[in-house]
Amino acid sequence: MKMSVADRLALADLVHVYAAAVDDRRFGDVVELFTDTAELRLPDPPQHLEPVRRFNGRDGIRSAMAALADVTRTEHAIVGEVYAEGTEANYALGRITCVAHHWSRSGEEATDVVWHLRYDDEYLLTRSGWRIHGRALTINAIETRPVRRLREHPPRNRPGSDAPSGGRAAPVDP
Repeated sequence: MKMSVADRLALADLVHVYAAAVDDRRFGDVVELFTDTAELRLPDPPQHLEPVRRFNGRDGIRSAMAALADVTRTEHAIVGEVYAEGTEANYALGRITCVAHHWSRSGEEATDVVWHLRYDDEYLLTRSGWRIHGRALTINAIETRPVRRLREHPPRNRPGSDAPSGGRAAPVDP
């Protein structure tokens, strides 16, 4: 069965909403973008760039997202998306390429750890729409760059930052 344009757009929206929610620190919304029984497979950089750690279910996803609390700011730029129909009508696959910046402070100095990465995704169509059922993150390269200046993360009460992901509200920058 050929995937419809509407399904491709919904999957692209899901991927971009995930990136925006991570960058906006809306980790509760991130968790809701996964199925109840999802599996997130992550690398253990810098030793392992392939997915070697597994997080299962929404509690596991929440635990994995907690690791980002130590990072001052992130920015996920989706640079490529390929979607394919799965073996069943409610199942799809995706290969997403991304450049993810992870900015951290140490005293007065800031550093940008850049991951050039790929997500290999499995999606399920649920009553709530398409959700991520499996995601494997592979890092292709890591760069570390000094940062001259780093903007603090905006407060969570700015317009759009508290909107639930189900509403698909886009973040608003002043």
